[in-house]
Amino acid sequence: MKSTYKVLSSDADLFAAALAQVKVYVVQLMEGKPHVIADYAGPVQRYTPDDVLVAGMCYSREGFEFRVRLPQKE
Repeated sequence: MKSTYKVLSSDADLFAAALAQVKVYVVQLMEGKPHVIADYAGPVQRYTPDDVLVAGMCYSREGFEFRVRLPQKE
């Protein structure tokens, strides 16, 4: 069964995820290569226009994608 994810691309998405304290997956984006999960991190602790702090690690918003798993529909 495939998992469905929502990409947290806007400040509003990151704010909602931070409030809900949901587990955020950090995905490294590399041009011409498949996306690689960099970390099965944790909740968003802080975000700025340039970076996102997740589980004590700071990730660039330009080089990484932030995702949350959506509940499975039955």
